Amino acid sequence: MINPCPRIAAFHDISGFGRASLTVAIPILSNMGFQVCPVPTAVLSSHSEFNDYYMVDFTEHLESYIAHWKRLNISFQSVYSGFLGSPGQIEIVRNFITDFKQNDQIIIVDPVLGDNGHLYSSIDTGMVDTMRDLVSCCDVMTPNLTEAALLLNKKPDREITLPELKEWLLELSELGPSGSGKKVVITSALLSRELNTTSVVAYDKTDSRYWKVDCTYVPAKYPGTGDAFTSVLTGSLLQGDSLPVAIDRAVQFVSAGIRATFGHNMNPKEGFLLEKALVYLRGPAQMFSYELL
Repeated sequence: MINPCPRIAAFHDISGFGRASLTVAIPILSNMGFQVCPVPTAVLSSHSEFNDYYMVDFTEHLESYIAHWKRLNISFQSVYSGFLGSPGQIEIVRNFITDFKQNDQIIIVDPVLGDNGHLYSSIDTGMVDTMRDLVSCCDVMTPNLTEAALLLNKKPDREITLPELKEWLLELSELGPSGSGKKVVITSALLSRELNTTSVVAYDKTDSRYWKVDCTYVPAKYPGTGDAFTSVLTGSLLQGDSLPVAIDRAVQFVSAGIRATFGHNMNPKEGFLLEKALVYLRGPAQMFSYELL
């Protein structure tokens, strides 16, 4: 029997305050018609950009948690991982992918490692090595520019040209089994300081085509925008959209959320106003702006 509400197993942390990770992924994907089955990798009082947050590492509970799902014989149309706090958690996700494998399943990995040229404070180089093994198992990966550099053992604080970025995409697509149809999406690429834009650039190994979507820069930083981007991308691909359309939908949604928030005098650490932006998921996409490179 066809499941009228496809399931996604989502490996992310969850924060009681601040819009990020599961508190972003669940409402987005639910609005897009999917049942999100969370696997919490950690439980936090707030996300980590707030000081003195309280955190419970959930690693010791994950295998028992997943074992119950096995007994229930649950199937998933997608496995989607975000923040993972240790090499042990990465290994658990890899085992989950093997144990719950099924036909036409999409594995999405957002390799959360760092940003702005630096590793996150909770991540070390050992995590980068283990994450490289995980992205080799996925169908779609969504690193930002820093994470792409780390996965490729390149300098993460450098400026980059479009031809170089295309080489990075190709190299990332080669991670994993030979012949696999991997899709690689690199976000937050600054290709031109003069144009006041950042770019999302992607490569689809199934047809060897490169795509680009530009984003107008807004002088604000909101946690959770990367989680929102990959969540919309995931839902769009599961709905049958092409890679460039999925990227465009994700960029439009995040841009709309940022613009809905920017005019308000609020602490940006709380994240963008997701609740105001969810309505954009229910309407038709605006005119697409993707480019074939």
